[in-house]
Amino acid sequence: MDSLPKRFFSRLSPLVDPGGAEEERPELPILQVEGLNVAFGTNVVLRDVEFSVRRGESVAIIGGSGCGKTVLLKTLIRLLIPMSGRVIFDGVDLAELSYFELSQQQTRYGFVFQQAALFDSMTVGENIAFPLQQHSRKSNAEIQEIVHRLLNEVGLAEETAAKKPGELSGGMRKRVGFARALAMEPELILYDEPTTGLDPVMSGVINELMIETHRHRDVTSIMVTHDMKSACSVAERIIMLFPVPQLNEGEPQIIFDGTVEEIRRANDPRVKQFLGISD
Repeated sequence: MDSLPKRFFSRLSPLVDPGGAEEERPELPILQVEGLNVAFGTNVVLRDVEFSVRRGESVAIIGGSGCGKTVLLKTLIRLLIPMSGRVIFDGVDLAELSYFELSQQQTRYGFVFQQAALFDSMTVGENIAFPLQQHSRKSNAEIQEIVHRLLNEVGLAEETAAKKPGELSGGMRKRVGFARALAMEPELILYDEPTTGLDPVMSGVINELMIETHRHRDVTSIMVTHDMKSACSVAERIIMLFPVPQLNEGEPQIIFDGTVEEIRRANDPRVKQFLGISD
């Protein structure tokens, strides 16, 4: 029997052993982070960060200001280049890809930016249509149909498509950014502080939107946030980063990695302080 290839498929599939019995091949993580290091000058932001994310998992990355949450998120999709370490997406090391290959790989991500990052000169409809026009061969009619469907999915009226971002409230801009992130039907969605700057009611709307998207689409979700209510509502797993300058030599930057229930019982005083839990 020929030897198995070194790189397995990411999806589960049966293997047949020489005796004829079938067994399941273990599913690879959709995302693997290995020894990631990022610095700006002498300011080390990420130090030897390592974790993996299962396909279909919903993860929140938390931590105080300056711990590197947003830097990590951007490094995961190579918007930032690490000094060292690897980001492996669906079995492929992003650093080994050509510019064209990386561009194609990035169409499998959806990124919801903190301030929505909409193009002010474009209408809402044009903003949502932009990735489809750049990376698909769909007709204009097909794109407009998708735009209207996505507006409805994020709770906005079809006539919103004709408005400019400057005419919208902060919560509406967040939802437009959300719709744009979904346009290419991504496998991985990354959220950068999705509830920052929103009132409690709109924060609840955005949280519910993330929950429903994860529930009804075949996606993996990674959110960075300092909002513990949002993290505990949306995510099934929480990773906590701590600022590198406040760590001891050789101490891991990830000081917690576990479920929502587990973080509420955490004994680390740094975790308890962030959660506002007193002894």
